[in-house]
Amino acid sequence: MNLKIKTTRLDIRPLTVKDFVAWKQAHLGKQKPKNNWDSDPKTKTELNKKKFSIHIKSLGQVRKSDLTYAFAVFNPSGEMMGEVSLMDVSRGKFQSAYLGYYIFNPHWGQGFAKEAVAAVIKLGFKELHLHRIEAGIEPGNKRSLALAKSLKMRREGVKRKALWIKKKWVDIVMYTLTCEDLGLTYRM
Repeated sequence: MNLKIKTTRLDIRPLTVKDFVAWKQAHLGKQKPKNNWDSDPKTKTELNKKKFSIHIKSLGQVRKSDLTYAFAVFNPSGEMMGEVSLMDVSRGKFQSAYLGYYIFNPHWGQGFAKEAVAAVIKLGFKELHLHRIEAGIEPGNKRSLALAKSLKMRREGVKRKALWIKKKWVDIVMYTLTCEDLGLTYRM
């Protein structure tokens, strides 16, 4: 299975131990949060090789178990721009996953999220043989809602108090794509 994607401006692939410096620089270069959905920068003590190695090992285990596929987003010069994930993969009768994404805030507003997310969605359908990909977005997250709409994701409704974030339960608006929405035929 090919888990590497090259788009016009991005290289998208799972992180490896060789990416430590790019990962650390991306986190150190992050600015203070620009909105409620942007996370605080990591501290220098959180950005060490031992913790990164544990993180890489954990990502490898959940990928091998077919539970989560996390992809780092790099520009051609090797700078890490963000991550996109297909999480909580459900097989059997569902063949679905949840979509997660973030771009480090110095790179916002340049279309990197749309380019990376669109590429990972296609990989999810073509390589992982998913039938359905869902994104749960807080109703006030206008940038993320706009991204889902720009990708032609279908709004399916609101799940009340569905996600625990920042010490409280929040509603999420569900957006979905199926492989048929992209003109693909589902195959197991």
